Amino acid sequence: MGALYLKEIRSFLSSIIGYIFMLIFVITCWLFLWVINDNFNLLDGGVADLLPFFNLAPLILLILIPAITMRSFADERKTGTIELLYTRPISDFSILMAKYLAGVTLVVIALLPTLTFYVSMHYLGDPVGVMDDGAAITSFLGLLLLGASFVAIGIFSSAITSNQIVAFILALFLCWFFFSGLSMLGSYATFAGFDSIIRYASIDYHYASIKKGVLILSDLVYFISVIVFFLFASHNILTAIRK
Repeated sequence: MGALYLKEIRSFLSSIIGYIFMLIFVITCWLFLWVINDNFNLLDGGVADLLPFFNLAPLILLILIPAITMRSFADERKTGTIELLYTRPISDFSILMAKYLAGVTLVVIALLPTLTFYVSMHYLGDPVGVMDDGAAITSFLGLLLLGASFVAIGIFSSAITSNQIVAFILALFLCWFFFSGLSMLGSYATFAGFDSIIRYASIDYHYASIKKGVLILSDLVYFISVIVFFLFASHNILTAIRK
């Protein structure tokens, strides 16, 4: 599994795909947070916090992560190289985890440069250090969990088809649906007592809780459950393909 994981990382970093992903994410965040005068601009907020960044980042990742995961298995199936993977002495679970962890690693690498936003706001505060560091650190963890969930959804979408475009569109829809679609659906008050349950099932509900600087067990369990569910579904698909 370790060799396959390193191979996946090298495939990202030896091609332009991984660098484009990271550059688009960082540059887009920088433009909206520091240059463009909009609701996300940190300097116009008048408060030393990173809440605009943590509101913006999921919207960008929602598009970018499906773009980098769409080829994970779809490309392998289309070119037939997945058959070569099956001939190696490695389990379906190991293949799946190698590709998943490589995707999560790319998300982590993309998030690292955004720590400069945290340092900047820390020293721009009046007085310096007035920023709630604990809430910022917790929110970064929440963003990482959100990204890891999107990667699991993207891997599942890629495993289900051999067409990369279909995988991208499906992952984009599922990421949107679980992030804000369920939350919107539950806010319409059309499902009576189930509205709160539907909202609770959305990623945004738990991510919003973590953004407040409060990390509770139920939110961690939720994110882990989403990740495990989609990885389990992906594993079943891979097993079916092998047969």
